[in-house]
Amino acid sequence: MSADLSTVHLIERHRATLDKALEAVRTREYWSPYPEQLKAYPEAEAGKAAFEALLGHQFELDQPGTDEWTGSERSPYGMELGVRYPHPDPDRLLPAMRAALPAWRDAGPEARAMVCLEILSRINARTHEFAHAVMHTSGQAFTMAFQAGGPHAQDRALEAVTYAYAEQIRVPDSAQWIKPQGKREPLDLRKTFTAVPRGVGLVIGCNTFPTWNGYPGLFASLATGNAVLVKPHPQAVLPLALTVAIAREVLAEAGFPSDLVCLAVERPGEGLAKTLALRPEVRVIDYTGSTGFGDWLEANARQAQVFTEKAGVNSVVVDSTGDYRGMLANLAFSLSLYSGQMCTTPQNLLIPRDGIETDAGPKSYDEVVADLAAAVDGLLGDDTRANALLGALVSPEVKGRLEAAPDLGEVALASRSLKHPDFPHAVVRTPAVIKLDAAKPDAEAAFMAECFGPVSFAVAVDSTADAVQLLRRTIRDKGAMTVGGYTTSPEVERQLEEACWEESAQLSLNLTGGVYVNQTAAFSDFHGSGGNPAANAALCDGAFVASRFRTVEVRRPA
Repeated sequence: MSADLSTVHLIERHRATLDKALEAVRTREYWSPYPEQLKAYPEAEAGKAAFEALLGHQFELDQPGTDEWTGSERSPYGMELGVRYPHPDPDRLLPAMRAALPAWRDAGPEARAMVCLEILSRINARTHEFAHAVMHTSGQAFTMAFQAGGPHAQDRALEAVTYAYAEQIRVPDSAQWIKPQGKREPLDLRKTFTAVPRGVGLVIGCNTFPTWNGYPGLFASLATGNAVLVKPHPQAVLPLALTVAIAREVLAEAGFPSDLVCLAVERPGEGLAKTLALRPEVRVIDYTGSTGFGDWLEANARQAQVFTEKAGVNSVVVDSTGDYRGMLANLAFSLSLYSGQMCTTPQNLLIPRDGIETDAGPKSYDEVVADLAAAVDGLLGDDTRANALLGALVSPEVKGRLEAAPDLGEVALASRSLKHPDFPHAVVRTPAVIKLDAAKPDAEAAFMAECFGPVSFAVAVDSTADAVQLLRRTIRDKGAMTVGGYTTSPEVERQLEEACWEESAQLSLNLTGGVYVNQTAAFSDFHGSGGNPAANAALCDGAFVASRFRTVEVRRPA
């Protein structure tokens, strides 16, 4: 182990941060060691230059088992990235990763946590570089890519390390066990307890949030002693490739095998994730993406502990409000942020057909929908502001769903195209709002399926009670990452809480200010619940980390 990255030095550098994180997950109060303000990271030009220097070149990692080079990333803003990455031969790469495990296992929970925090510290120092990489692979606008792809993702990673450390130290390293035997000599055993990793963890990344969604599984597996193979989405490789490179650098400097973290980039159309997911060396899988492939992983990767975040249908029940303008503004922002390309974006707005009570007087269903459309138009009326909020559509599939939306119902708010001042080839669209009637059988096929992207449905229901029942059924049958509710009635609040408790969904009530239903804060908010079809795990809780290792006991006479 190098002198500057000894365990003692890493503990001196990072132990206070880990202790604060342990306190934060206990109290659930606001805390972050990674500031989200751009001005906190002065190396803006250097970060952009570092990103640009990567374009058009091979991304060297010096990992075993490289049989060729591949890469096909094209920025949603219109440019080819041209980065070539090592393509793995699993028969060579995975045994090398397995061989790296004993030294990492023997390091113990604290040393592993400190190495992980050093990796995050170095990632944080390059946040501007990561921001450009996330922006040009996901289509997020720069500020969102900076925050969500940078400090917020780093927060989620640290949160996973924190839970992993806490779970591993619940059992002491050793114990003396003495059982009295009356007149006979007592039974006296010395016992040791070791947190033993499952093996290789496979992280299957997504296109929209490569770091935010990828980091929890990556760092939870690494902190619990596993090796981690990162298989990015083919259109969002660069942010995770940078992560792997930094992790390998830190591991080597700390005296551990760098092959504990490796990258697996697929050839176009190869389907490498399926091949890797069935390998016997792979014992943990983290996946974010479509329901179809998530279901396949759960059914077929039987040798692995599989954590999935899949499709869901997020709903907002609109019963009444004491701040009508605030409600509309909050919903308008939630529908517009990153063009609705978030697993937490509201899709179905469940509104009684007889209208709602507000501080501005009674509002009919039609008035609520029209006022919401006007709020979105007002929010996005300035093209500069709109581009900064919307970003670019990440794929042709999202664009196709948006263009097909008007055929599903009555258009309350039509989507419009915008020109991006810096990237003329970017596909930028404002959200569409479609009116549907829950009483019509053909409407349900539309609003009960996830329509990922900038499309939402204003669903007319008979009453608030019917809205709550529809909410229950939607969560139970389709899943939900988030649920929202607006009401001035304590009884309706109780009904919404009861529905979300019973169906296991995270609920936000009466948000009218600067907190939105599609945003969650690490160390305090749980992303998903793990209790409905949208995801089988929550980011982050003890269940997310505890099954990534097992405690193995050795006992011998004292």
